[in-house]
Amino acid sequence: MDRRTVIAGIAAAPLVAATGVTGTSSASAAEFGGHERHRTLVIGHRGASGYRPEHTLASYELAARIGADFMEPDLVPTKDGVLVCRHEPEIGGTTDVADHPEFAARKVTKVLDGTPVTGWFTEDFTLAELKTLRAKERLPAFRQENTMYDGRFEVPTFVELLELRQRLSRELGRELGVYPETKHPTYFQKAGLPLEQRLLDLLNRYGLNHRGAPVFVQSFETGSLRQLRTLGLRAPSVQLLSAGGAPFDLIDAGDPRTYADLSTPAGLRQIASYANGIGPDKTQIIPRAADGTLGTPTSLVPDAHAAGLVLHPYTFRAENNFLPVDYRRGANLSDFGRGIDEQVTYLKAGIDGLFTDQADIGVIARNEAFKS
Repeated sequence: MDRRTVIAGIAAAPLVAATGVTGTSSASAAEFGGHERHRTLVIGHRGASGYRPEHTLASYELAARIGADFMEPDLVPTKDGVLVCRHEPEIGGTTDVADHPEFAARKVTKVLDGTPVTGWFTEDFTLAELKTLRAKERLPAFRQENTMYDGRFEVPTFVELLELRQRLSRELGRELGVYPETKHPTYFQKAGLPLEQRLLDLLNRYGLNHRGAPVFVQSFETGSLRQLRTLGLRAPSVQLLSAGGAPFDLIDAGDPRTYADLSTPAGLRQIASYANGIGPDKTQIIPRAADGTLGTPTSLVPDAHAAGLVLHPYTFRAENNFLPVDYRRGANLSDFGRGIDEQVTYLKAGIDGLFTDQADIGVIARNEAFKS
């Protein structure tokens, strides 16, 4: 499917961002990020990262314009403590820092959540220095079209995204949400740059720290969400899960619990004591069969709803490389496959929202999944 065809299709599809679509959430409207009628959410994963380099203002703005309800930034700090939007603290793969000889000496190896990583790290740059860099496409092998935007966009601050949210909400006539993630919070706590209070201060400054706010705060670490609650977070929060491994804060504390443990009915009830939802890997909801085709749904959706949690799985991408083999079209892994059909299948399984790199596809799939 041609990318331009998908984007054009959004104009013909009735937007439900203002009117709502009935979903299956068991959470209250106040806990649902300010969006009433329990409708299913389309979350612009790192913006519209299928069409623009991720975590740029251009990516976030395009996501909003093609129908996303929420824009999702991953947050990491600079040396001077400013929260910026990057997928990881290491920025060699998402900026042109390697082309700046003045920063060559800052290439180092650090241990990030137990794994040695070599590159350039945001915490070693002031905001002013970071602003001299430009973003580039992280997945050029699958998103060659995005590479034409390399070098054109700055690394945005979280404040800049919050101000973009305000402007676009007025312009588009619908309140857009933000879905920030505290990235590697234990790592940054030990580096003397804790994320939680900085995030909370900005949510308070922009009037977004209340139960009905168009906000979900997310983290893969349990302790970050618990600390945010202790500090006074009142906006909804989501515990991210994974198909393998364990939260690093639990590993660091010697706690043997894994993501699999947190995904059991008992684990979900524990999550419900400090969070409003879960963000599982989509394969935890419908796993892949041994041959790579889409398999049979697990009990995670009904189990989470029974615990009073919403489910926002990640990540839905339209390229063949990221799809089950029975949803692919052709042999080129960078071509679009049956991404709409995949999302419709998951939506009909009862999820309450989805993270997608192509928000227009999410809106079309939502319309199809819930059409009368």
